[in-house]
Amino acid sequence: MKKIVVFTGAGMSAESGIQTFRDSGGLWEGHKVEEVATPRAWQRDPEKVLRFYNERRRNILQAQPNAAHIAIADLQKSFDVEIITQNIDDLHERAGSKKILHLHGEIFKMRSEANETLIYPILDDMKVGDLAEDGAQLRPHIVWFEEPVPMMEKAILMSHDADLFVVIGSSLVVYPAASLVHYLPPFMPVYVIDKKVPKIDRRLVTYIEKPATEGVKELVKLLSKV
Repeated sequence: MKKIVVFTGAGMSAESGIQTFRDSGGLWEGHKVEEVATPRAWQRDPEKVLRFYNERRRNILQAQPNAAHIAIADLQKSFDVEIITQNIDDLHERAGSKKILHLHGEIFKMRSEANETLIYPILDDMKVGDLAEDGAQLRPHIVWFEEPVPMMEKAILMSHDADLFVVIGSSLVVYPAASLVHYLPPFMPVYVIDKKVPKIDRRLVTYIEKPATEGVKELVKLLSKV
C-alpha cells in the first residue's frame, strides 16, 4: 500500500467556517498575531490571549468537517495516509482520519506554562487562575509564533518516507512548517491544492488551483490512476 503524506494548512478548514489568517488582511479574527499568539502577548495580557483562544475553541466546536476532510479520510481505504497539519482544529479526526500529527498544537488541549509535558483536555473556557498539577498557570497547547516547533523533526521523517506528498490549503510561508517540501526526495510526486497555489521549486509537481473541497475531489480522481 502506497504511503501518502498530506500536509494541510488553514485553507483546508476555511470551508468549514474557520477563518484563515492570510485571507484576513494579516489579522486573525480582528487581532494581530503579536497581540494573541506570541509568548510576549501571553506575558503581557494572558486574559486577552485566553479570551481569544476560548473564542476559537467555541467556533471550532460548532464547525463540521467539510468534503475535503472526509475525502482525505476515505483515501485510507486505498492508501496508507498520514496527515501533518498546521491547523489546531480537530476536523481531520472528526472526519475519520487516523494518523494525524499537529505541528502547531491543538485547541482542545491545554498545558502547564512551566512544563510542556503536562497536557490536559479542554472543551470549556480557560481562565487566569486555572492551574496545572505543578501549580503553574495553564495555557493553550498551541505553538505560538517565536516558539520552537517540537514535532518538526518527526514531520520531516514522515514526509521523507512518503511515496506521494500532498499540500492542501497552505500558503507555504510559515516556517519552519513550510520547509517540509525541501526535505522530500527529488523525484517524489507532489500535489499542491489551494485557491492560490504557492509555487515550489522542484520537479514532478501537480498544481490544482481550487479551494480544498473542489481540489481534493480532483486529487482523488488523479490518485485513482496511480
